[in-house]
Amino acid sequence: RSYTPHLQGDIPGIVIEFLSDTEGNEYSIKPTYPPGKWYFYEQVLRVPQYGIFEPEQGVLEMYQLNDAGHYVLPPPQQRRYWIEALGLFLGVWAGRKGNRQGYWLRWWDESGQLLPWGVELVEQERQRAEQERQRAEQERQRAEQEQQRAEQEQQRVQALIAQLRAAGIEPEA
Repeated sequence: RSYTPHLQGDIPGIVIEFLSDTEGNEYSIKPTYPPGKWYFYEQVLRVPQYGIFEPEQGVLEMYQLNDAGHYVLPPPQQRRYWIEALGLFLGVWAGRKGNRQGYWLRWWDESGQLLPWGVELVEQERQRAEQERQRAEQERQRAEQEQQRAEQEQQRVQALIAQLRAAGIEPEA
């Protein structure tokens, strides 16, 4: 209700409300002052997508503004909603983040790949760096073995040359 486009900028492409334990007016459509949130997003700001997420049960509803200027609830695609403004899917994911097990809103790309959180990216990078370190160590060991093999081959050649010379044969260079 305090959002004013001339102060805060463009109308957002999406608004998501997280329902809480408190009673009251999350779905209010009353057109009188003060308007309810639903009415404000639908009729005043005309936000293209309005989401309501209930984290305890993991329920997400993503309403879209239709041509008549009213929110409608389209069916989700594989339990996810396409967010046009972002070019991503938004859906509910059940799992652990930090010390909380529960339902979380997560993003998926167009191909259905779950986008990682920052901490997941850090862990992936740590694992990638560890794999790279192991690969480099294996390459170092392989190079060391190859060097030892080359040294052994050189020693074998030198021994053969010495045997030939001892037999009175001068090997070709």
